[in-house]
Formats: sequence, structure tokens, C-alpha cells
Amino acid sequence: MTDKIKVIITNDQKDIRIPTGVRMLVRRCCNAVLVHEGFEGSAEISVRFVNDEIIHSLNKEFRNVDNSTDVLSFPLGENGVYDINHDTGAKMLGDIVISIEHAIMQSKLYDHSLQREIAFLTVHSMFHLLGYDHENGGLEMVRMREKEETVLTQLGLKRSDSYYTEEN
Repeated sequence: MTDKIKVIITNDQKDIRIPTGVRMLVRRCCNAVLVHEGFEGSAEISVRFVNDEIIHSLNKEFRNVDNSTDVLSFPLGENGVYDINHDTGAKMLGDIVISIEHAIMQSKLYDHSLQREIAFLTVHSMFHLLGYDHENGGLEMVRMREKEETVLTQLGLKRSDSYYTEEN
């Protein structure tokens, strides 16, 4: 069972107002992933809301990818070993950076709420902070997606139908 979970949320963009309840939703998502994974001990996670310009810059700097993206994960641990905050004893899992502009665009594309999209991006990123990866596709990607959907369903945010849009 997880102990204390601290989620530090900062809004580093001024263009879009973060809807009421989103900060609590992000905290619930982080907590739900840790409970689902049987994470033990206290944890700290940092979540930043940014615009496309900032996430583009981070993507280029840290991944050498010259475009914006929806979310970036910066894990501080490897193989279940994490840096420890010496003041609190909590394991520092890492940083999640979410582009609010991308989240809005994708919520429209997939025809679900902005809250559902932000929840998905948070849950997805949390699994990355815990060491899951989908870059190589295949079984790893399927397992990660199943875990994401299980957690989102537990949070009452079940996927409507599909992530694929139909061309008109």
C-alpha cells in the first residue's frame, strides 16, 4: 500500500485556463496508478502544464525531436530505484509535462472531454515514470495500454469507443 503521495502541479502557460477539478483529477490519476501497481512507500511527482511552444522546446532539447507533443515523462528512477527526498523520505518518481494545447486538440479529435484526455496523459506518463515503455510497440505497448485503460476505468473514465477517427 502506498503511503503519502505528493503531486506538485504547476501551470507554466497563460493561454488556457485550467478547468476546475483538473488538479484533483491529476492527483487521483497519480494515486490510482501507484495503487494499481502496488507501489510501496511515499512518492513525489511533479506535473507541469505548458503550451506547445514550451513542450516543443523540451522535446527538442531532451529527445532531439523537433516538434511539439502531448506529454513528456522524465523519470528519476530506474528498475524500481528512485532518488529520495531527504526531507520527506519520499521516492521522487519524476516529472510529467502536459501540453494543454495538445490535450484540447486531442480531446476534440477523440471526441471525449478535456478531463478524460488530461487523465489519460497523466496515467500514461505515470506508467513511464514507473519504467513502462511502448516505444518498441508489440506486447509491451499492449500491456501498457491495458494497464492505462484499467486505471482509467477504475476512475470512472472508461474509453468511449476507439482512439481511431473515421475519415469523412
